[in-house]
Order: sequence, then C-alpha cells, then structure tokens
Amino acid sequence: MAVDPVEKKPLYHFHPGTRCFSLGSWGCNFHCLGCQNWAIACPTEQEMTTGNHTVNPEALVSLAQSHRCQGIAWTYNEPSMWLEYTRDVARLAHQVGLYTAFVTNGYLTPRALDAIGPYLQAWRVDVKGFKDETYKKLAKIANWRGILEVASRAKNTWGIHIEVVTNIIPAINDDDDQLRDIAYWIATELGELTPWHITRFYPQYKMTDVPTTTLETLERARNIGQQAGLKFVYLGNVAREDADTTCYSCHNVIVHRRDYLVDVLGLNSSKCKHCGAELNFRTQEVS
Repeated sequence: MAVDPVEKKPLYHFHPGTRCFSLGSWGCNFHCLGCQNWAIACPTEQEMTTGNHTVNPEALVSLAQSHRCQGIAWTYNEPSMWLEYTRDVARLAHQVGLYTAFVTNGYLTPRALDAIGPYLQAWRVDVKGFKDETYKKLAKIANWRGILEVASRAKNTWGIHIEVVTNIIPAINDDDDQLRDIAYWIATELGELTPWHITRFYPQYKMTDVPTTTLETLERARNIGQQAGLKFVYLGNVAREDADTTCYSCHNVIVHRRDYLVDVLGLNSSKCKHCGAELNFRTQEVS
C-alpha cells in the first residue's frame, strides 16, 4: 500500500494532480518474461506466505480518506486476481465519493468486467503487442484479442475512462506493423483522444539479455501514433520525457508535468479553457 500521484499509474487525463491510495497483492494471470514488477507479480510460494496483511474493505476506504486521497487504485499486480475484494472496496469508495482505478493487463472476461464496471472510473490497460506471436512469447497467452474487446466494453458499456500503455521491447513489439496496428485500434475503437503511453523497456526478470529500448524507437512509435490520428501520445520511463498535455487545436499547454509535480493550467472540465476543444479529461466529482 502507498499514497501515489495518479500520474504514476500512469493516468494523465484522469483527475490530474490528485493523490490515490494504491494497493496490490501477490500474483498475476500473466507471467511476462520481461515483467517490470516481477517480484510482486511472479512470486514464489514461499514469498506468498510471508509478510501478508489484509485490510477489510471498510478499513481500506477509511485509510484512503485519512491519507487525504481522492481515489483508490489497484496496481502493482493484476487487480483481477482479487476481483471480489476490489469490487467490495470499489462499491464503498463509490458511496463516499472516492474515484477508483484498475491498472490491469485487461485479461478478463466480459462477465468479470461487468461485476466491477458499475463502481470503476478508470481502466489503465496494457496492450503488449498486436499479434499472436507476441503474446505467446511474452505471456503464453493465446486469446489476447479478448483484451481489446473488454477495453472497448469498459468504455462503451460502462463509460470508464481508458488509457493505454505499451511497454516497447526490442525485437518483440517494436516493429512498425504492431505499433501501427495498436495505434489504429486505439483511434478507431477507443477514440483519437485516448491517451497512449509508450514506455521504455528496461531488462528485467527473464529478459535481462534484452537491451533497453532506445529513445529513437520511442520517438518512432510516437510518430506512428500521431500519424494514426492519436492526439495524446506520451513517452514514459525516460529521464527527459515530454509529459505536458498540449491542446491539439490551439497548442496551449493544458497540464504541465515535471516528474510527478503537476500544474493544471488550461482545463475547463474536460475541455481546453482557451479554445473549447474536447480533451478527454475526467475531472468531475464522482457521483
């Protein structure tokens, strides 16, 4: 458990500048070869029997409030591993006006999404690639297209705010075809205003022999995203990331970010206060 800026999830268009109470547990339904959080997501049996601490839903919501957080995020490991608990907490959080967010690989059934959907406001989902070979190699998953279907359902059925992350790994998912397919899927299925976070891979877990993603590759991916029509493509896991949100219409800086220090400069609800362009932000109070 920790108090985090919501931008750390990363969620850039969702209650910017707020603090969320973040929590996770053991395990994942993927064991990706290059997992960036493998110590928690891929633990040994012995590790899972030590240092455990359970907080009941009522106490968890109280903790979030006492730490002056505006919301709760399930992160660090895959939230669907403890779906019933997250639903119980989210229902209570919803009642007291706290927002809720899933940081997820998206590998859920529609029925599982529908169980949490009424109480969830943000779906920060990984799209790791766009072909069978990529998901089979990284996560030993065959039916990866269900991730896309559930993400679309989260938006269209439940009105959940979506942001997409692709961790770009050399020789795995950094080819133009996959990057272009991801970008066009986001633009056509989720909308061109959906943020796409392109993050830099660092050697981890069982991929320590794979080099760090180059800045040139990240810039190439950003160009591909912009060519596909995406208005907000962000670079992540880089020291000099260009993290500001700039209005695509009038080019004013709307949200300035430096590390996790955030200044909201030009936002009027979900729109640019300078020209009125829709920017796809969630800033309203949770009802």
